[in-house]
Amino acid sequence: MTDTTKLGPWVRRFLLEHLVDERNLARNTQRSYRDSLALLISFLAATVRKEVDQLIVGDITAERLRLFLQDLEQTRRCSVATRNQRLAMVHALARFIAEHSPEHIEWGGAIRTIPFKKTMKREITYLEKAEMDALLAAPDRRTAQGQRDYALLLFLYNTGARADEAAQLTIGNLELAQAQTRALSSVRIHGKGNKLRRCPLWPHTVSALTALLAGRPADEHVFLNRCGQPITRFGIHTMVERYVKRVAAKLPALASKRVSPHSLRHTTATHLCAPESISTPSAPGWAMSRSTPPTSTPKPIWR
Repeated sequence: MTDTTKLGPWVRRFLLEHLVDERNLARNTQRSYRDSLALLISFLAATVRKEVDQLIVGDITAERLRLFLQDLEQTRRCSVATRNQRLAMVHALARFIAEHSPEHIEWGGAIRTIPFKKTMKREITYLEKAEMDALLAAPDRRTAQGQRDYALLLFLYNTGARADEAAQLTIGNLELAQAQTRALSSVRIHGKGNKLRRCPLWPHTVSALTALLAGRPADEHVFLNRCGQPITRFGIHTMVERYVKRVAAKLPALASKRVSPHSLRHTTATHLCAPESISTPSAPGWAMSRSTPPTSTPKPIWR
């Protein structure tokens, strides 16, 4: 790269070389960085009145970065957590440019002096036994969509999978035993950071999944939407919210909780810490016993 002042070539190298080849970041992380850069570049172009291909590295100043972050919170109504996420991207870009272009070390240092804002940690939301049972009973299993929704909710509860992990799940990732034995059925989940983990499946989960898989190839996604396309993590989020709203009419305590697919992940972790309290028809695989009681109050183990 001959002209180190132009911003465009640095952005290209950062997205295509650094994030992908050097860092090997997850697909969603790459997209988040790309989207953050798109917002920043659009804001800079409007502020300095230049075309985006004419922007230079020096156009990103500490003052303009502060204005960009302020615009995120006030105009776009972003939360502090989102604001900090966007700032982390700019810090990473500044570090990358400074490492490869010594003349920008001072500039990179100035950009990275912009601090993150402190945020209040939200209370971790999870569902009680009765609430989880009611949520699993909500889908109308007499319909094809109800069968899929029940299988998806049960899968999330069984495995503690993230919404994106469930959305990306393929039939080839499942190992379902013919004899419905929990110890012989499992799923291979491709998680954040390209990490793989294997999780056992309950007989109820195996039965629900088997009904969805008849005659389908191994490379096809397990959970499909109404159009026969792979469901997205946003579709899963909408589905969970729809059933929570329906169940909340019968369980008022649920109406005060902000429930998402990740709440089911917290529910799984919390129930695993106290398995003796959740021996239910919906989760017979967790009817296990402890030889010794816990020595301390269990803490949520997944984020």
